[in-house]
Amino acid sequence: MLTEREVLSTIEMLKNEHLDVRTVTLGISLLECASHIPDIFRERLRKRILSHAKDLVRICDEVGDKYGIPVVNKRISVSPIAVAAAGSSSSELVKTAMIMDEVAGEVGIDFIGGFSALVEKGIARGDLSLIEAVPEALATTERVCSSINVASTRAGINMDAVYMMGNTIRRAAEATASAGGLACAKLCIFANIPQDIPFMAGAYLGVGEPDAVINVGVSGPGVVKKAIDRALASEKSLDLGRLSEIIKRTAYRVTRVGELIGREVAGNLGVPFGVVDLSLAPTPNVGDSVGEIFQSLGLGSIGMPGSTALLAMLNDAVKKGGAFASSYVGGLSGAFIPVSEDLNIATAAKEGILSIEKLEALTSVCSVGLDMVAIPGETSAETIAAIIADEMAIGVINKKTTAARLIPVPGKRAGDKVFFGGLLGEATIIPVRDGGSGGFVRMGGRIPAPIQSLVN
Repeated sequence: MLTEREVLSTIEMLKNEHLDVRTVTLGISLLECASHIPDIFRERLRKRILSHAKDLVRICDEVGDKYGIPVVNKRISVSPIAVAAAGSSSSELVKTAMIMDEVAGEVGIDFIGGFSALVEKGIARGDLSLIEAVPEALATTERVCSSINVASTRAGINMDAVYMMGNTIRRAAEATASAGGLACAKLCIFANIPQDIPFMAGAYLGVGEPDAVINVGVSGPGVVKKAIDRALASEKSLDLGRLSEIIKRTAYRVTRVGELIGREVAGNLGVPFGVVDLSLAPTPNVGDSVGEIFQSLGLGSIGMPGSTALLAMLNDAVKKGGAFASSYVGGLSGAFIPVSEDLNIATAAKEGILSIEKLEALTSVCSVGLDMVAIPGETSAETIAAIIADEMAIGVINKKTTAARLIPVPGKRAGDKVFFGGLLGEATIIPVRDGGSGGFVRMGGRIPAPIQSLVN
């Protein structure tokens, strides 16, 4: 039970500190839609999504209004299309993506995830068709998101898939050159992808999940920053251990809000409640930035020496607070550092404080990885694949989720700016050392899993 003081504090979070439920994501299994006839599969897909999601937006709005807690995004995740539609050609899968986009528009959601494949140990026929379809599918749709898992701690790193994704990212960027390579913002490459992520572009519904389930993503970087600022204003001698405790308690309250909303939405929809993903997911708005937390804790900017240690503390405190608040914390749950989506982080990249190398170091302790990183459009597929491989290695060796959402912006060079709009924000193109990695990447095969893969 929350005390009166904690209730008032939560109300203050809602009014002045950018607390919201960032996304309520309805996961829908498509496995029962399977058919060797693509048209039948797509029709079943349409009917199944409509039957489960037709009231999603209305119910989210009603629950949000009831508690005065805005639900910013309503989304859908589905079973990996490479599994549900195995046997389809790449051209048929592009048509499937178009149907996914249409039905998402019909039910009023902003993104639908699950145009996905799991290829950490090998590439099946359906996986190959889906990967081939990704550039056109993302370029010709507005709401469809794609995720490809190419590595895991138990399987190692599928370098054939990594190289394939380097080429796929280049093709997706070229297919949306007039929009700054926007298709790549809807494509995420993973190691150790969770089955219950509510955030895009990684969201999909794992094969071990229910027929339908509600997963909630709650974001509160502005709330955490204000809590730190209040504590420092009242007691300037606070050390990092005590500040970590303040972050943990703040994460606890934010998680409780997310579970409250998620359970009521799930109950009204008649589906199970899944998890709360407590990820500090920023927006391009002032006061809603993970980067600003670094400044409150004494660093001039994210990217300066000390940033990795600070992010490790922040991520750990968020996870501890969330785990205490709910038995169903899942997804990613930690701190996101998406370059274009966080105004403060974007500024650090623009000023040269935050390099691709420092970003990679930060991903060893954050909850995702190289997220929304704009790089020069001429960057080769081999270099992109090598960057992905480095990021996958961090996840595999450390038994954590890592990901890469890289955007080679056609026609842009290091130092140029690109504007994506909305929650995707804008970014300065980060310089990348191109060339010299091709021989390694083209060797292919699978980098073996580390010894912890034998722990059962």
